[in-house]
Amino acid sequence: MTTDHPKWGDVNRTESEKHSRAAFQVDDQPVTKALVLLPWLKRGADQRRSAAERLEEAVGLAAAIHLDIQSADIIPLVAIKPATLLGSGKVEELGAKIKKQQVDLVIVDGQLSPVQQRNLERAWKVKVLDRTGLILEIFGERARTREGRLQVELAHLTYQKSRLVRSWTHLERQRGGVGFLGGPGETQIEADRRALQDKINRLERDIGKVKKTRELHRKTRRSAPYPVVALVGYTNAGKSTLFNRVTESDVFAKDLLFATLDPTMRAIELPSGRKVILSDTVGFISDLPTHLIASFRATLEEVLEAEIILHVRDVAHDETEAQKADVADVLKSLGVDLETRDEGKLIEVLNKSDLLDEDAAEAYAELATRDDNIILTSALNGAGVEELLSRLDDLLDGDTTSLHLAIEPQDGEAIAWLHRHGNVRQSEPDDDGITHVDVDLGGPEMGRFEKKFPLIVRGALAEFADAAE
Repeated sequence: MTTDHPKWGDVNRTESEKHSRAAFQVDDQPVTKALVLLPWLKRGADQRRSAAERLEEAVGLAAAIHLDIQSADIIPLVAIKPATLLGSGKVEELGAKIKKQQVDLVIVDGQLSPVQQRNLERAWKVKVLDRTGLILEIFGERARTREGRLQVELAHLTYQKSRLVRSWTHLERQRGGVGFLGGPGETQIEADRRALQDKINRLERDIGKVKKTRELHRKTRRSAPYPVVALVGYTNAGKSTLFNRVTESDVFAKDLLFATLDPTMRAIELPSGRKVILSDTVGFISDLPTHLIASFRATLEEVLEAEIILHVRDVAHDETEAQKADVADVLKSLGVDLETRDEGKLIEVLNKSDLLDEDAAEAYAELATRDDNIILTSALNGAGVEELLSRLDDLLDGDTTSLHLAIEPQDGEAIAWLHRHGNVRQSEPDDDGITHVDVDLGGPEMGRFEKKFPLIVRGALAEFADAAE
C-alpha cells in the first residue's frame, strides 16, 4: 500500500509551502516537479532506521537541489522484481499518479539496476533517479573547487557508464553544469561508451596530478606550526555552523543536506593563546556510493592527517545513533576507526542541544560529565563552545609540534633559543644565509616561541596557508 507523507501530499498546501516552492525558482527557469518513492522491504529492511525517517531524509536530499516535491510515498515490498523493482500493478498505479501530478522526475530512494531504471523510465515516460544518482546530482551542484568538480565528474561518469539511456532534453533548461538534469552532463550521458571511457581516463589522469599536488601540500602542513583539527559528521549535523561560530567565518551553512562539499580550513586561537587549524569537511550519509567515496578519497584523507577529530552529531535527530554508525562506517573505509582511535584524539560533539527537550538535555549533559571527550553544544547559540575549545587546549598540552622554519641571518637568537628549549633535528644554512631548521617543540615551548618570535611563526603559517589553497 502506498503511503502519502502528509507534509508533501497533493491537497491543502499551505501558503508557506507555496512560498517555499516559489523560493526554489532558479534563474527564472521552471522548477522540476518531483515524486519521491521509498521502496521498503518488509523483510531485510535497515533495522537502525524507520521508514518514515528514511523517507524524510530522501525528501531532504531532493530539496537540496530545489525540486518541487509533489508527494513522497513509502512503497512496501514483499520481494524485489528484477525488471522493475516494483510489481506491475504498483508501476501502473504510480504511472497514473505521475501523469495526474504532471511530474517530470521520480526519485527512487534505493539502488536501481540499469535495467530497472530504463524500464521504469519507459513505463512512466519521465526521468528516474535512484539514491546514488540523486547524491551525485547534489554533489555536482555543490562542488566549487576544480578538484571537487573533477571528483564529482569522475564519480558521475563511472556511475553512468553502464546507464547509457535516452536523453531527456526537456530537462536541459533546468540547470547547467555537471549533473543529471541538464547542461554538459546531458551530452556526456549521450556519448557512446568509448568516448565516455576516454573521458574517464582523462579525468583519472587529472585527479592523479591533483593528488600529487595535495600530497605536496600535505607535507607542508605536517611541518606547519599548528596542529590540524578536523570536523566530521553526518550531513546537516551542524559542522559548518560550528565552524563559523568558532572561526567567525561565513562558510555556507544552511539547513540542507550536503550544504558543504569542498573542505575549508581556518586558523583559530584557543583560550590558552595556542593556535590550531580547523578543517570543515563534507558530511556523510547512509548508503554513500562506494565509487563516490573513492573519488573523494584524496579530500577525505585530510581527516587522516588531523591531530584531533571532532565528530559532530545532531543529537536532536531521532536517528542520531544510526547516523553515528554511518559516519563510523565511512571513516573506517578510509582507515580511521573511531572505536580504536587513540584516546584523547577524538571528541564527540553532541550538537543542536537547543532543540532537545528538558529530559533529553539533562540525560546528554550527564553523559558529558562522565566522559571528558563528550561535549554538549549548540553551534547556533554558542552553548558549550567555550568548553569545547578548552578541551582542545587540554588535549594539546604536552603534545609535540614538529616545525620546519626558515630563519633569516639577523634572527640568530631564535636558532639559539630553539637549541636550548627544543629538539633540533636538523639545522642547515642555504646559499642565501637562511637557516632551515627542523625542530620539535612541546606545547608550552611552542607558545613561548610564538610570543618571542611571532614573525618567524607567521612566516611558517603563511607557507602553510599557501599550500592549503
